[in-house]
Amino acid sequence: MSRGRDLLVSGLVLLAGRRRGLRVRPAEPRILEEPPERNPRAESAAIVCLFLGALCAAAFPVVYFVGAVPAKTQLFGLSLGLALLFVAAALVIVSQTVVPTEESEHDYPPREHVEEQEYVEQLVEESGQGFTRRRLFKLGLVSAGGALGVAALTPAISFGPLRVRDFYGTPWRKGRRLVDENGKPLRAADIEQKTFYTAFPEGADQEEQGSPLVVVRLEPSTLRLPPKLHGYDANGIVAYSKICTHAGCAISLYRVPTFAPTEPRPALVCPCHYSTFDPADGGSVTFGPAGRALPMLPLEIDRDGNLRARGNFDGPVGPSWWGVRERRPSP
Repeated sequence: MSRGRDLLVSGLVLLAGRRRGLRVRPAEPRILEEPPERNPRAESAAIVCLFLGALCAAAFPVVYFVGAVPAKTQLFGLSLGLALLFVAAALVIVSQTVVPTEESEHDYPPREHVEEQEYVEQLVEESGQGFTRRRLFKLGLVSAGGALGVAALTPAISFGPLRVRDFYGTPWRKGRRLVDENGKPLRAADIEQKTFYTAFPEGADQEEQGSPLVVVRLEPSTLRLPPKLHGYDANGIVAYSKICTHAGCAISLYRVPTFAPTEPRPALVCPCHYSTFDPADGGSVTFGPAGRALPMLPLEIDRDGNLRARGNFDGPVGPSWWGVRERRPSP
């Protein structure tokens, strides 16, 4: 009851005050009594720190892209650390010596000499078109922030090409010859059974993921290629991607039975996790953690007896990361 009575009394007092025309006077404006003293040395120091921070941050992508720089990891940390240190020093200098912190009350004086004041304001505005300390400070702040942003985004380039189709491109195309690591063309007559060969596309970069092949010769009667791979061999010579479809290791072992009636059939083996692939069955997985067959390259023999590609792989090259099975390679 007492709370309700207090609310009622307060409401009556407020209503009576409005009827009497009570008005709350606005607060007097608060202005600086006089402009703070400028500190040119502190302003210059803050500007220098900002530009030094931008320079250190810009060194990060330079070190990242230059291959011959030693101790890259240490230089990465040094460039970013110094950049952040210089920017922090500039902000501390500005907050402690440049930005005014004192405030006092004072009435605005009446305006005098209006024409002279307008003339001075015009002169100040026109003189501000050059490189004043304020403009240099803004430029240094933008430079340091932009350089730090570029340095932060630079490592994202290591995630891979921005265009997804680059993951599926290979240097193989119709008519390209198979060569060994020395650039010598592989002749069909030189490919022997029970022997493992490594081949590359002629004139292409051997370090590309889609470049290296494993080439073996089998008896044509032992081939059991799926219908979609019919005609991919060249008189029993088959070629598969050398990159394992499990973790991307290189296929470097070829298991050949010494007594066919009791031992397993020929197989390509990855030494990393022992994924095993059957070259007679389209590179299908017979053992190990690999989730799909090795991509097969169609072959043909030209009139000079050299082995040539008759097209691209039947599937994407490389490990079976998400979505790779739904895409096909492109030359």
